[in-house]
Amino acid sequence: MRKNSDQLQRLLKGTETVSPPGALEEKLSLDKPLRVKLGLDPTAPAVTLGWAVVLRKLRDFQELGHKAVLIVGDFTAQVGDPSGKSETRRRLTRDEVMGYATSLLDQFAKVLLPEPLEIRYNSEWLGSLDMEQMLTLTSKATVAQMLERGDFAKRYQEGTPISVMEFMYPLLQGYDSVAVDADVELGGSDQLWNLMMGRVIQERYGLAAQVAMTVPLLVGTDGENKMSQSLGNYIGVMDPPEEIFGKTMSIPDHLMRSWYELTTQVPSDEIDRLFLGLKKGTEHPNALKRRLGREVTALYWGEEAAESAEERFDVIHKYGEIPEDIPEVPAPIGDPVMLPAFIREAGLTTSAGEARRLIEQGAVKLDGERIEGLEMSRSELVGKVLQVGKRRFARII
Repeated sequence: MRKNSDQLQRLLKGTETVSPPGALEEKLSLDKPLRVKLGLDPTAPAVTLGWAVVLRKLRDFQELGHKAVLIVGDFTAQVGDPSGKSETRRRLTRDEVMGYATSLLDQFAKVLLPEPLEIRYNSEWLGSLDMEQMLTLTSKATVAQMLERGDFAKRYQEGTPISVMEFMYPLLQGYDSVAVDADVELGGSDQLWNLMMGRVIQERYGLAAQVAMTVPLLVGTDGENKMSQSLGNYIGVMDPPEEIFGKTMSIPDHLMRSWYELTTQVPSDEIDRLFLGLKKGTEHPNALKRRLGREVTALYWGEEAAESAEERFDVIHKYGEIPEDIPEVPAPIGDPVMLPAFIREAGLTTSAGEARRLIEQGAVKLDGERIEGLEMSRSELVGKVLQVGKRRFARII
């Protein structure tokens, strides 16, 4: 393992909060591999660049010889994390949660090393708690402590309902830290209170308290909100290279600095130099954004794929041409063709509902002409190029 000072410098890079102060240095001074916990609830199907920020911090620990303990929150996902919520959220069914969990596991491998890694499902211990054990857990915290949390306090003052189940979420997350004996817990900045509650729960079960470490939240492609699959302002690590590059090129310029810091491996001193050049006028915003697109794409698909994605972007956007290597899809049998279903079956959207919305927004074209309605005759489609958004194409045969 590297010297503690070197480790500390690397681990603190890009973090927002480390609490309590000095606790990480103390843990590192033990000169043993730490158990570093990250819990992610499978409530959506993709690992986004937003999730990748904290996953990459977990990888930093791995590369320094520490044990990554990735908790798939299959139990807590059914409870629902109330962090930042202004109202009680819908509970997911177990089938929904497990469907998402299955799709996420392969994607984690895009970011994390295969070793040292421990993947656990928290239903392993939470699902077997009996009533006596659950009551013991609830006795470890008070209602007054819960109402110290900003979003709970705001909802209480406004008279907005807070279910008792929502109070349970931070207790269950804290019990995860007990179950895996976490030395460190990672999370986004909106998770700090939950992470600190984990310290309380560990201490009240007679364990050493974990260090709470948070990373900033990544603002999504809309330039306003936290990256979220429900808002559609996200990039997935499994998205094709041209999608990652193209979507990165679409972000507002004011996000570039934070995206360089949170989504790439460009050294901090080089980022400083680039943005000083931007301020002085020696660096062009478009050149910086292109490099950002290449850096993000290469991180998940390699340098060659990133270069090809940039070339494809230019073919479509700079020269206004249709790429040569687009997939061919057979026209469906029967008339008329219901376009939302056909677009989904062609793999150009993830759902017919998304396809319908894009048609209504004027984002679907046939041979360069906007499609206005939701159905067309088969003869109108055969031999033409279907375009969805700016980067998805298919030739209909």
